[in-house]
Amino acid sequence: MVVSFIGVALVGLISLGCFAFWVWMLIDCLSNEPSEGSDKVVWALVLILLPFIGALIYFFVRRPQRAELYRA
Repeated sequence: MVVSFIGVALVGLISLGCFAFWVWMLIDCLSNEPSEGSDKVVWALVLILLPFIGALIYFFVRRPQRAELYRA
């Protein structure tokens, strides 16, 4: 019984972390993505339609590109 509770608690914490990461990426996209063209809309749709996978793709693909763009 205790093992079951620990498993449920662990899954709940991981799910909460994934949800928080997704919300962070969605807010980052909507507030920091340039409005030129349709990049913001496309990334927002990717994040909404593919919640966790889209957030990972956005984090590893788009954020570094945007950071490099603003440094130059």
